Amino acid sequence: MTTRSGEKLGWVLGWSGGFVWVLILSVIVLAQGEPERAALGLAILGAAVTSILLFAPWRYPAVSYRRLMTPIYILFFTAVAWGVWALGDARQMGITGWWSASLLLPLTIPLWVLGGRRWQDGDV
Repeated sequence: MTTRSGEKLGWVLGWSGGFVWVLILSVIVLAQGEPERAALGLAILGAAVTSILLFAPWRYPAVSYRRLMTPIYILFFTAVAWGVWALGDARQMGITGWWSASLLLPLTIPLWVLGGRRWQDGDV
C-alpha cells in the first residue's frame, strides 16, 4: 500500500489554491481601510483551511467525496458572497446579473464527477 502523497497534495493544494484569492482580497480590503471586512474574509479563509484539512478523504476513507467536499463548497460560495459584499459592487467581481453568477456552477462539476468515489476505492 502506498502513501498516495500526490493525491494528498492535490487535495490540500488544489483546494487551498481555490481560496488564495480570499487572502489577496482581504489584504486589499484592509489596505482600503476596512478592517472588519478584511477580518471576516480572513475568518472565512481560516474556516476553509480547517475544513480542507478536517474533511480530507484519507481521514474518512469510507465516506464519499461528495460528502467531504460539500462543506468546503459551502465555504467557497460563502467566500464569493463575502467578496461581493467586501467590494460593495458585484460588477467589480465580474458578476453583472444572474446569468454571469450562474457561470460559477461549473465549479461544482467535481461534486458530480468524483462525488461517488471514496478514498478507499483507490487502494485496489
